[in-house]
Amino acid sequence: MKKTQNKPDCAGKLPIEAVRGLKLFNDGEYWKAHEALEEAWLAESAPVGNLYKGILQAGVTYLHIERENYRGAIKVYRRAMRWLEKYPATCKGIEVAQLRADLSAAIAAVKRLGPDRMAQFDPQLFKPVIWAPSE
Repeated sequence: MKKTQNKPDCAGKLPIEAVRGLKLFNDGEYWKAHEALEEAWLAESAPVGNLYKGILQAGVTYLHIERENYRGAIKVYRRAMRWLEKYPATCKGIEVAQLRADLSAAIAAVKRLGPDRMAQFDPQLFKPVIWAPSE
């Protein structure tokens, strides 16, 4: 029988650190979300722990956009997507496919604006992570 150690276990409850990180992310507190999600990622065994790593990178992408850092936003977006693309549409109650789509839409807008017009970025494109709290 083959080992399935590379397949994430998407069932079960989110750890409290991840819940806290998701709430902070959704409040637009991307740096604080990073810290909480990093705790969750370091406490969780891979590969599902890397989901939190991808979400925290999504938050850092938004933070770079807020700070009008074009190169940083593009670079961290790519890193976030490398982590997030490894997960199914929904994992641990988190709508990962929606997060990927929302993040891609934000970066598409950044690329259209270019580095000199980042101040014109529409903050309505900062979307929350959709997730269903586990019982």
